[in-house]
Amino acid sequence: MTAEDTQTAIRLSPMAVPKASDVLATEIRERILSGEFAEGSALPPERELVLQTKMSRTTVREALRILEVQGLVRIKTGRAGGAFVCKPGEDSVADSLELLIRGRQIRLTSVHETREAIEPACARLAAVNRTAGELGVLEKANETIAAAKTLEEFLQANVDWHVGVAIASHNEILTGVMIALSRAIYTTTNNEGFVNDEVRALATRAHRSVTRAIKEKDADAAARRMTRHVHSYAAAALEVDDRVAIAVDQD
Repeated sequence: MTAEDTQTAIRLSPMAVPKASDVLATEIRERILSGEFAEGSALPPERELVLQTKMSRTTVREALRILEVQGLVRIKTGRAGGAFVCKPGEDSVADSLELLIRGRQIRLTSVHETREAIEPACARLAAVNRTAGELGVLEKANETIAAAKTLEEFLQANVDWHVGVAIASHNEILTGVMIALSRAIYTTTNNEGFVNDEVRALATRAHRSVTRAIKEKDADAAARRMTRHVHSYAAAALEVDDRVAIAVDQD
């Protein structure tokens, strides 16, 4: 084979070269997540980042915007401004999952199936880990649910209770997921035809029962009662939804 033939046989695949701003954002992100950059600490000023990285000011600004969108830095303006390190929390999980649910238009059935999978675990952990203050949040939500005069008041108190159970579990991942699921359920059930008096009464009784098990630190009872509650609530809500859909079709 001649040198010309060898050169002809060599083939290179197209290469995807990352943007400089993505490279810089990745570098800073890894340092934040590893703990090298402590939460609340200030990143070097923009001018200093340009000198250190040998990148353009536009690239540095774009990298900081990427990190801001990801919730890893907070940009403050003014004399005491700059880019300050943030650590992701439950809201980061909730925001991402909410975008998935709404953006993909995930069916409400899938949301309820997810609740049935994780909420009993939340209740079990809450019975073990809850504090007196967290128990107080659940009891206050129960009082609000029972006294709610409008659908909005009921749904908000319902969200507060379910998220409260997740918070009492002291599991940040479960809490983030539960926040997103509760937002989805609030949005999709915020109409008078969907949550009727029967559904509200069912939820009120179940919440008190689960709260009692959490108060007594009975993990098995808390998980069992939560399983029964989310399954019954989902079945009742979906049955109402079917009836409303049928009535609309007939009209």
